[in-house]
Amino acid sequence: MLNSAAKRPMAGLKVIDFTSMLAGPYCTRLLADCGAEVIKIEPAAGDAVRNFPPINNGVSSYFVQLNCGKKSVVLDLASNDGKQAALDLIVDVDVVVENFRPGVIARLGLDYETLSASNPELVYCSISGFGQTGPKSQDPAYAPIVHAASGFDQAQMDIQGDGSAPNNCGIFTADILAAVYAFGAIQTALLGRARHGGGQFIDVALMDAMINLLVYDTQVAQTPVDTPRTVYAPSPTSDGYVIITPVSQKNFQQMADAMDHPEWKTDPRFQEVKERRKNWGGVTALIADWTSTRTAAMCEDILSAAGVPCSRYRTIAEAISDPQSIARGLMSKMSEADGGFLVPNPPFKFADNSVATIPTAPRLGEHTDEVISS
Repeated sequence: MLNSAAKRPMAGLKVIDFTSMLAGPYCTRLLADCGAEVIKIEPAAGDAVRNFPPINNGVSSYFVQLNCGKKSVVLDLASNDGKQAALDLIVDVDVVVENFRPGVIARLGLDYETLSASNPELVYCSISGFGQTGPKSQDPAYAPIVHAASGFDQAQMDIQGDGSAPNNCGIFTADILAAVYAFGAIQTALLGRARHGGGQFIDVALMDAMINLLVYDTQVAQTPVDTPRTVYAPSPTSDGYVIITPVSQKNFQQMADAMDHPEWKTDPRFQEVKERRKNWGGVTALIADWTSTRTAAMCEDILSAAGVPCSRYRTIAEAISDPQSIARGLMSKMSEADGGFLVPNPPFKFADNSVATIPTAPRLGEHTDEVISS
């Protein structure tokens, strides 16, 4: 829960948010969590996500999770009046974030070159699918496109090892990952400004974010290896599945003892990490023999107590209501006027509780008069 008496780390910073959909709004939502005044500029129809389900009391909880804590200002950026209002706002702001397709913001006259002329201390972040430059910069790109183009989907398919087709996409990893990189880059630029003076233009690409995620894969693509990759697969139980990851030598020995198979520790196939990696299929088969006669909860309890990394497969509903999540205050309740549902707090905690979700979300255009007239 937010400590209202604590000094929020980004208090006093003003952000103009020209973003919509997912990556940009998640980045600016984190800035708002940290205390920045985030002014979300929307067209008269609003961010399209305002209409995305689930809908609670007439409000999209999907939209609220991405935009709580912000102010909403409606401007027609294609009109002279709307553009001038935006220019007037940006004269003294600290940060601008946009995620239009490259070139659109320049045609609106709201690009970094134009704005930094009157605000040289401005930190300006552009988020796009393939970046602001290069032959694919103008290509339309949402997360599923980038997952395919980056090699991520192919890598996931290769890991399955069964010749299946690439996975369907319903979780937009590239958007959230790029948003987090953008959030960090903005902090870095603000620190640079504080130490050295001057603004900064930041170019964040979903494509670059995904390739940074594939650490092992980018290296193997350049230097193929003979040693097979260790793949941690689900192990069947009597009522579901568990995942067990005996990564270290100590983990493996703890697992062997917990499963009452101390002989595994001296088996030449498994005794050393290198040999165990070569014979990983044998390890997973032995694990499955043990787990299949027990419930998922029993496997998790026995192995976790022995210090072996293990988890049963849970639903999102189970995860957010887990005692660990509750103990950490992972979820924050929105105000009753905003639906009263739960949204996640940022995935980092400050000791003084000065960073947390603001439990309100802006109605479309709610702050237009307040912001424009100030």
